[in-house]
Amino acid sequence: MGKIYLVDVTNRDGVQTAKLGLSKLAKTMINLYLNEMGVYQSEFGFPTTKHESRYLRANLKLAEMGVLDRIRLGGWIRATAGDVEKTFELVPGIKHLNLSTSTSDQMIEGKYRGRMNREDVLDMSLEAIDAARSYGAESVAFNAEDASRTDIDTLVRFACLAKEHGASRIRYCDTLGYENPFSIYETCKTLAKEGGMPVELHCHGDLGMAVANSVGGAMGVIDGGQDAYINTTINGIGERAGNADLVAVILALRKSKGIAEKYTCEIKVDLSTAWKICRYASYAFGVPLAINQPGVGANAFAHASGIHADGVLKDARNYELYSHDEVGRGGLETVETGREICSGEYGGISGFQHIMGQIEVDFSDRNDAEEVLELVRYANVLAQKPLVADELRFIAQHPDVAQELLTLSPTD
Repeated sequence: MGKIYLVDVTNRDGVQTAKLGLSKLAKTMINLYLNEMGVYQSEFGFPTTKHESRYLRANLKLAEMGVLDRIRLGGWIRATAGDVEKTFELVPGIKHLNLSTSTSDQMIEGKYRGRMNREDVLDMSLEAIDAARSYGAESVAFNAEDASRTDIDTLVRFACLAKEHGASRIRYCDTLGYENPFSIYETCKTLAKEGGMPVELHCHGDLGMAVANSVGGAMGVIDGGQDAYINTTINGIGERAGNADLVAVILALRKSKGIAEKYTCEIKVDLSTAWKICRYASYAFGVPLAINQPGVGANAFAHASGIHADGVLKDARNYELYSHDEVGRGGLETVETGREICSGEYGGISGFQHIMGQIEVDFSDRNDAEEVLELVRYANVLAQKPLVADELRFIAQHPDVAQELLTLSPTD
């Protein structure tokens, strides 16, 4: 029986959301939180995009240092040999890649306008896989964009040839959220069985079914005899109507009727970190958590109806499928309503030492404190909002890595 793995794409698809974005420090914090949670892999960015290079190399350094000790870091590029070459020029230490190309007639005809046909696209993709392997990539996922509008025979052929050239798995992209849980189950079961390789599910929420389609597709893959990889984003953030929500996917795999008994998640994620990671992503993106968001929404455990309130007070299981403790909720929060000293790009040493003392971070001397303060100032310039305690701790603990994250060199 195959296993399910979680691959979070917040730092790739999430940051592509129109009108939103994250600083490189915030993207690093996302990786740290995903690592703490136990997520298998983070698609941590775009290795051919120049302004990502220092951030990507800094996070790979954190992995070498054992700070990111559980999670794998993978990059997303186009399936061209040129992009592969540029990737290893800018980020030579990268080990995991997703090579993306369009596979549907709609995309090939609509994008290339006669300049390339299906065979050209396939040849270009296989050349890219060969190149990635020749540069030493340990895993290469072949990304079939608009797979849900691609005929199954084409997908199987692409998968079989990609496997022959060294691809580790094929990513089935429901790019427009076109699928439903029943159709994607059948298609991915066939793809897994006939393609003979693991299948990664990348589902969008244009019809509100990203989580259901991700789970349904994974079930099909496992029933087809292969491992399944589910793509998620924190809080479901993503292009247009978003992607499959990380916490909702985990809850569905663990709590939905009959799933956990048959389909198991290989990596045991710590769901109790959900509240922290979702709150941080909400703050970093500047997008409030939906009141009805599974697990972490303000009303996820709220009861007003008399019948419901009476029932939940007698036994929470009457009206709650899972406990708030399971997602890391239930603790008290303190909100400062009087004097407050915040970090900022114009902050001074006295205020900074006061803030760091509140989170129990000490410095060996004033010079040490001033060096970290300078990094914090730059981090505030990029974030344009006060840094949270974990960000301040990270900068104090890893100033050299933080400096790399905060450095932009557009003319190099």
